Amino acid sequence: MLGRRKNQDYRSREYLTAGEVSRLLKAAQSYGRYPARNYALVLLAFRHGLRVSEICEMRWDAISLLDKEIFITRKKGSDDGVHPLPDDEIEALSKIKEHRDPENPYVFVGERGKPLTPSAVQRLLNRLGAVAKLDVKLHPHQLRHACGYFLINSNYSTRFVQDFLGHRDIRHTERYTKLNSRRFNTIDWNRTED
Repeated sequence: MLGRRKNQDYRSREYLTAGEVSRLLKAAQSYGRYPARNYALVLLAFRHGLRVSEICEMRWDAISLLDKEIFITRKKGSDDGVHPLPDDEIEALSKIKEHRDPENPYVFVGERGKPLTPSAVQRLLNRLGAVAKLDVKLHPHQLRHACGYFLINSNYSTRFVQDFLGHRDIRHTERYTKLNSRRFNTIDWNRTED
């Protein structure tokens, strides 16, 4: 029986750049019957470094629009945390909240009112990637990696990123420092040897 191959057999990198995330967000704003939901899902997954299970299980009682905070319940042994909600995230969440069933506790739901499944999020990202004309084979965890990559490239410390993403072991965070091409910008290729 054939098993799943290694990730590098499917794609050459496991993250999205900030520009690719922007294109994905733009595609989400206009795709399908639920563009407000799609946009909020991609925005929050990226900005808070959410795993697909954390997206699917996100509940309204973890979000305080009044206090502009979200409680992140992390999976896979990571540390939970509270993150601020910037105004654009509050606006995105408010748009989907005004059309929700008040009896349904889940933030990201499908047509039948059930929480989105990981495979539904995967299908959505595949469609959004096609609309955005991205040349990367997408999967939901790339948004979490994109968050770490973005924060490290924005010169936040490894410890800060570790805390933000809920990593208990800093070795999981250090992968993002290896992806920071800006650390090599100091190389002077025009220097000549005497």
